[in-house]
Amino acid sequence: MSAGENLPTQPAIRATLDALGLVGDWRVSALPGSYSNFTHLVELLGGEARKIVLRRYNPENYAAGHSKQACEFHALGMLQRQGIPAPKPLLLDDTGELLGLPGIVTEYVPGAPIDPSTQAPLWGERAADTARMLARIHQLPFTEADKPYLMNDNIEVAWFIKSGEIPAYMRRDPDGEMVWQLVNAHWGRWQPRESRFAHTDYWSGNILWQGSAISAVVDWEEAGYGQPAADVAYTRMCYCLDGLPEAADEFLRAYQQAAGWTLTDLPLFELAASARPMANRSGWFTRPEMEPRFRRFIEQAKDRIHATPSPVPS
Repeated sequence: MSAGENLPTQPAIRATLDALGLVGDWRVSALPGSYSNFTHLVELLGGEARKIVLRRYNPENYAAGHSKQACEFHALGMLQRQGIPAPKPLLLDDTGELLGLPGIVTEYVPGAPIDPSTQAPLWGERAADTARMLARIHQLPFTEADKPYLMNDNIEVAWFIKSGEIPAYMRRDPDGEMVWQLVNAHWGRWQPRESRFAHTDYWSGNILWQGSAISAVVDWEEAGYGQPAADVAYTRMCYCLDGLPEAADEFLRAYQQAAGWTLTDLPLFELAASARPMANRSGWFTRPEMEPRFRRFIEQAKDRIHATPSPVPS
């Protein structure tokens, strides 16, 4: 079900505006990029020209034990306090009583993502800027009090090994069994590193630009903490699937320079990242050339993990 098919009701919008102390008529439209949530722009008309965003979370995509609305609302507050460009959180509806589904309301941030399917050269040119923003995100401080709102990425990004049995979708994939075995054998046996705040879904669709500057990083419903290599691996995989392996390397170089550390366990996290496309091949491989690129990405990560010394327990 898309955002366009699931508009918020008129009473829900009116109640939201009332809760925020906003008056007047409005116009509502679906925003692009709504996957696990329904995201809509509400524009106030007339005297008080203002735009807010309603994000309601798709019940078909809830993760057991993880409150996406509380996670995103809390993460956006953390980002605001540290000056990282992201939407300002305005309202949390944890039960769905106001919005009809559990969700949040934020300020609208102007800007648009770069679409690599039509703007691959531009997306490649922005690799260093994109990497430096991720390094800033990873340097955001968090405390024990923040953790209950966030995902533990050291567990969640390898969700496919939790049961101890290889998932059916990985059995069907040409590389799935190999990836499962390698990740299962190496997971948790990485070089000790301080946990970092993380986005967990850092790719072109979640980065808004105005001109040559990032205006906002959006979609924080899976914000977490853990090994910073997880975010970097996922972004690099997306670059490679879009046919930009040189940009993936530039992204890594610029990230490590800005962050001030080297990601020694990156191949392991790249293999873990590869499970996501395996779980939804049609959603990921939208162009014929993407799957061969995906296979090369896996092969290179496998070769590098075999070439590194045996992992040590953390």
